[in-house]
Amino acid sequence: MEELERLLSAKRRAERLRRFRAIVEEEGREASVGEELPGLLPTGREGPLRQGAGRSYRPPSVTEVKVPFHTPQVAPSGSPFPQGSLREEKRGRVWRRLRDRFLLLVELGALLGLIGVVVVSFYNLRLLNREGVQTRRQGATATPVALLPGSSFPPTSEMPAPYQYLVQGLTPIPIPTPGPEQATRIVIPAIDVDAPVVEGDGWEELKMGVGHHIGSANPGERGNTVVSGHNDVFGEVFRRLGELGPGDEIIVYAGETPYRYLVREKRIVQPDEVSVMEPTTKVTMTLITCYPYLIDTHRLVVIAELEEQ
Repeated sequence: MEELERLLSAKRRAERLRRFRAIVEEEGREASVGEELPGLLPTGREGPLRQGAGRSYRPPSVTEVKVPFHTPQVAPSGSPFPQGSLREEKRGRVWRRLRDRFLLLVELGALLGLIGVVVVSFYNLRLLNREGVQTRRQGATATPVALLPGSSFPPTSEMPAPYQYLVQGLTPIPIPTPGPEQATRIVIPAIDVDAPVVEGDGWEELKMGVGHHIGSANPGERGNTVVSGHNDVFGEVFRRLGELGPGDEIIVYAGETPYRYLVREKRIVQPDEVSVMEPTTKVTMTLITCYPYLIDTHRLVVIAELEEQ
């Protein structure tokens, strides 16, 4: 803008010089030496021109005037203004600066995240190694872990190899002598179940049907009658157990005597949540099987109560 202002000022000055020269030539006047020409004659080291110097003044031509400015660069469109305004250029610099700072922050965040992942992974690895060492040291004196019956895996393969010793030490409960009060058959009309009931819920007993947990109440007795069955092996007797809802009927026979239970609740629990087999003050029945189908990481538990007569 300053260069443009200097250009316009020089053009106006040259125009004034041209008009003054035309007036002088037209009137034929001689300019006296020493006559001050304000705004047109520069003063040199000798001072202003004065009368009596013995020479006349000849105004310089337009071509002799030297304009102290640089020719501005012309845009391709022919405009004397440079491409883009100063405001747009400043705005572009600001946006580029913000973009560079944002990219820098992103890179720093990614680097910190990577460092955090490495540190956490290293810490978890050390923790797992320490727990493994402690487990091997305590293996000989560890307390066996009790699991819910109904697993679809053999006892030696249900637990991971480093922890199989926890279940191998469990002493099997002897099967009692059959009696008339023991369960012999279970019928669940809602899911088309009609299967025999055997004493014991170990791996071998559940191959033959539904197993009655030894030590739990017999059908019709006060307490908790616990039965279990497979859902994906050996006939899949409890394959549809999860379809039962409140009010569905479960009939358990002890010899020829039927006992009618009604479903009250369903749960999905961990395999070691053996509290569902604890005795109760009511006449209840608990049915257990693996869950989900073909994965068997949990247990599905259905709780029913004896129908009041």
